[in-house]
Amino acid sequence: TDKIARVRAAQATQIVAMAGDGINDAPALAQANVGIAFGSGTEIARRAADITLIGDDLGRLADLFILARRTADVIRQNLFWACLYNVVCIPLAVLGVIRNPIFAAGAMLISSLSVVLNTKRLRRQLARPE
Repeated sequence: TDKIARVRAAQATQIVAMAGDGINDAPALAQANVGIAFGSGTEIARRAADITLIGDDLGRLADLFILARRTADVIRQNLFWACLYNVVCIPLAVLGVIRNPIFAAGAMLISSLSVVLNTKRLRRQLARPE
């Protein structure tokens, strides 16, 4: 109950991530904005958490936050490129500059490929963390 009280108190001013591995951690993991359990912990802790890390290495927490930051960056980049495609191509189609449907399909393909390739870049970055 002390852990739950601490999580609630911290949530009054910030977003809280709680990491734990035992039965006594499960309520606090469920209360936290992000609950992180260790795979070597109890089943109830893993079920109460939003994320389960394999093993019990605390160093994996740092990797988790790096992954989250990089993923958020890639999502923002993908949204930018997808929106840019629409902002440029839709007015061109309305003005009659783009008349050939093959060109429009090609532009859409390029837009989709840029999103997929940018996301695959994230996977390569994870293979060599900075």
